[in-house]
Amino acid sequence: MNRYNITNFQRESFTQLNKYPEIPQNINDIYAITEWGDRFDNLAFQFYQDPTLWWIISIANPNLVDFGSLFIPIGTTIRIPTNIDNVISNYKKINR
Repeated sequence: MNRYNITNFQRESFTQLNKYPEIPQNINDIYAITEWGDRFDNLAFQFYQDPTLWWIISIANPNLVDFGSLFIPIGTTIRIPTNIDNVISNYKKINR
């Protein structure tokens, strides 16, 4: 049997891009100065106990987005949103 001879095979290829909500500033947001080794995922774990929420910190700091890197330059002041329930809810609404 030839493994490359596939019959009745259809291939659909697409990419679904996630849409992210805007995160307005809030009086309760935390501002932190980054140290050596700080990454979006580590900060998300530190503040939200969930490293998969790194994108919230990234979107709140659009001036830091360097595609392909989770690292943040040392000594950078970043905003950590505190009202993440609304952010996650808005994310789910726009990505149904």
